[in-house]
Amino acid sequence: MQPQSNRFFFNVDWITILIYVALCAIGFLNIYSVKFNPDKSEAFSFAAEYGKQLIFIITGLVLGLSILLLDAKFFSVFAPIIYGVTVLLLLAVLVVGRNVGGNQAWIAIGSFRLQPSEFAKFGTALLLARYISSFNPKLNTLRPVLIAAAIIGIPMCLIMLQPDAGSMLVFLSFMFPLYREGLSGYLLIIFWGLVTLFILNLFLSPFLLISSILMIGALFIYNNRKKQQKIINITIITIVAIGYLFVAKFLFNNVLQTHQRARIELILGLKTDNQGVGYNVRQSQIAIGAGQLTGRGWKEGTQTKLRYVPEQSTDFIFSTVGEEWGFVGCFVVIGLYVFMLLRILNIAERQKSTFSRVYGYSIACIIFFHVFINIGMAIGLMPVIGIPLPFISYGGSSLWSFTILLFIFLKLDSNRMGFI
Repeated sequence: MQPQSNRFFFNVDWITILIYVALCAIGFLNIYSVKFNPDKSEAFSFAAEYGKQLIFIITGLVLGLSILLLDAKFFSVFAPIIYGVTVLLLLAVLVVGRNVGGNQAWIAIGSFRLQPSEFAKFGTALLLARYISSFNPKLNTLRPVLIAAAIIGIPMCLIMLQPDAGSMLVFLSFMFPLYREGLSGYLLIIFWGLVTLFILNLFLSPFLLISSILMIGALFIYNNRKKQQKIINITIITIVAIGYLFVAKFLFNNVLQTHQRARIELILGLKTDNQGVGYNVRQSQIAIGAGQLTGRGWKEGTQTKLRYVPEQSTDFIFSTVGEEWGFVGCFVVIGLYVFMLLRILNIAERQKSTFSRVYGYSIACIIFFHVFINIGMAIGLMPVIGIPLPFISYGGSSLWSFTILLFIFLKLDSNRMGFI
């Protein structure tokens, strides 16, 4: 009998591939609608964004199917090298990168622009999976957590230097695969506590916030006055929390760019600006609301046809779905994502290899983060941080990186009985 590892498409999860193809097709149709010009005689052009996107989809499929032909162990063995190459690309973009929209995040290759931060996601996912599967670290102790944090933090820091805060924040999603593998839940509580403090730091005066922290700390110390170690821990936490407030305020005022600060302030209701940074979100909301139940119809969206929504083929592509396909179209798109994510998690849980399981959880969390933030941006619930909607937004780097992410996992799963 032919060995399982040599049967290229043995046990491949074709349902997930069909969902992938469906999302790519939806993306192409909506990009075509955004960029279609009825005044031109030709209905299709490879020079237009929709033509380029079709090329990206076809080459992405070829790339994905090529991954299925590789040995599953290739990704574990070469994970450090793949990670190293993506880090080198992140370093290179800081030197020779092309500045677009205030971010030096692209390397120009002829007429094509490569965005290394997109490919750093699967490089990081591979190395993180390799580290956990090879060393079986106890993630409730400090040293393994610091090593995992370094694997994630190196690309995060390089991406922040571009500066591309949106792509940098995506790497926070790696906390959840670590939690699945034993990371203490207290660290997640601390993380969300820091997020809460950051937000409160924008709303409340420093005096009021520091006084509140000191009061809460004193209350805990009083309740544990007979336990010396707890008093020490509470004191340290109180000092760190107060120090964090000053650091967070400094970073917000001096590290984030003006438009990034404005977007955060807008979403938190600290300012109203329907003509400046809030214009994109407002127009996106109008477009989605105009679609009502079944939408205006393909290529019939007035917001889309009249180009009211900036960046509509990339960051705000979901507004086209809402306007032209309505609530039904939005429900279908979100349903496809939910189905894909649940399927990935289900597949991850059936893996016999720790490497495959960690990698599967990593890509599920990355895709979820992108979908949640991007759609949240389009409907005005999240800050506009400029990350694409997976498989749907225009862009070769984005589509190819998500394709590689997904098809590596499908390959690992197809060989799960023989991969260790």
